[in-house]
Amino acid sequence: MIPSEAFIAGQNTPASDGQTLTNRNPATGDVLADVAACSSEDVDRAVAAARKSFDAGEWSLAAPAERKAVLQRLAALMMEHQEELALLETLDTGKPIRDAFELDIPGASGCFGWYAEAIDKLYGEVAPTDGNNLATITREPVGVVAAVIPWNFPLDITAWKMAPALAAGNSVILKPAEQSPLTALRLAQLAKEAGIPDGVFNVLPGHGHITGQALGLHSGVDCLAFTGSTATGKRFLEYSAQSNMKQVWLECGGKSPNLIFADSDLDEAAKVAVQGIYFNQGEVCSANSRILVQRDIKEAFVERFVAAASQLKVGDPLDPSTDIGSLIDDDHAGKVRGYISLGLEEGARLALGEVPGEEEKGAFVSPTLFEGVTAEMTIAREEIFGPVAALIEFADEDEAVAIANDSIYGLAASVWTENLSRAHRISRRLQAGTVSVNTVDAIDFITPFGGYKQSGFGRDLSLHALDKFTQIKTTWIRL
Repeated sequence: MIPSEAFIAGQNTPASDGQTLTNRNPATGDVLADVAACSSEDVDRAVAAARKSFDAGEWSLAAPAERKAVLQRLAALMMEHQEELALLETLDTGKPIRDAFELDIPGASGCFGWYAEAIDKLYGEVAPTDGNNLATITREPVGVVAAVIPWNFPLDITAWKMAPALAAGNSVILKPAEQSPLTALRLAQLAKEAGIPDGVFNVLPGHGHITGQALGLHSGVDCLAFTGSTATGKRFLEYSAQSNMKQVWLECGGKSPNLIFADSDLDEAAKVAVQGIYFNQGEVCSANSRILVQRDIKEAFVERFVAAASQLKVGDPLDPSTDIGSLIDDDHAGKVRGYISLGLEEGARLALGEVPGEEEKGAFVSPTLFEGVTAEMTIAREEIFGPVAALIEFADEDEAVAIANDSIYGLAASVWTENLSRAHRISRRLQAGTVSVNTVDAIDFITPFGGYKQSGFGRDLSLHALDKFTQIKTTWIRL
């Protein structure tokens, strides 16, 4: 049975006013469920439940080993339900079932397991005072944490926020994207089964401008973590200023450059660049959507790139052989096709892909590569969030770095070169939170992920993620 109700204080519950939103399969348009559309009243209920559970201390004051055991059980339950969760994720988002099953669900489970293991390995500090004083420095949970997550990796990014927040002892309220609430709702049920106390993990599906805004403005929320567009991230900063000055941590948009120098392994660079932009239909905030190629190898690179991309299968997300599924919905696909049309109007040329038809509808968009792109073109500056790459030529290191850094974003970047000194030089000069050398979008639980500039601040993953969900207390004792 597809979950459709909100999850508050350990119970499935409809929205207080009975409102629902229609959840559809983007690949077919079929209705999956009518999901609760939570109102500000439901936000009040969830915040009250979270605060009550936090103050009671059953989770927030539990021994680290107890929280560790529960989160380990949750990670195991997610893998026991791997097929179910993968199916829900694919039906909800249109991503290929192979990716959901092999990557998304194990990744989300692994994230909970990783932070479970970290819980009892974090120590406080003792400051170097004189013999008549003792000063200790300890970490404490911030309290009630709200997380607003996007639709491109619903369960994975839920884990990125919820695992460290829960590990630190907070009570949490999760607001999934209205397009993709299903795995979050199922996860809440599994969390209860794993032993997370009622009120510690709440899920509020609903519209961003209602449910998300209410969380942002609520004075009972101590911290809010968000992944999504830069424009929405700025609104959450405004909500914080208008309410209780809650901590807000943002992971926002990107327009990541992929710098390919003439001394790189061209076959490998082209093959991996294809994955860097077309994985998950290009609906990746850190997608390498700007491909910067040294002028001498441009033609050879394009030939290899197009050959590799042409092997990708676009089709039914439930077919295990599909490489590229549907975008999240028809409206978003229309916006992506609009960027393709705009790129042609601005003078770029299609090296791969199709000219959108006037009546073209549906959520599927084929892999697209533009050449003849200049850094001033819209397709080189704005986040398209689809399978569209813009190829820009450069002459030397200085020009490559200048083009790469000429963006409001700074989430990720890649560099391809066999010259170790160049790899170090370029990596230091690039304004990006993660620089991948001779690969793309390198990511792991052990390393932090987040951006520079208008890509946001704060870090997901690694022990640094705990900084967002804890506060530091100094206790000074005069002996």
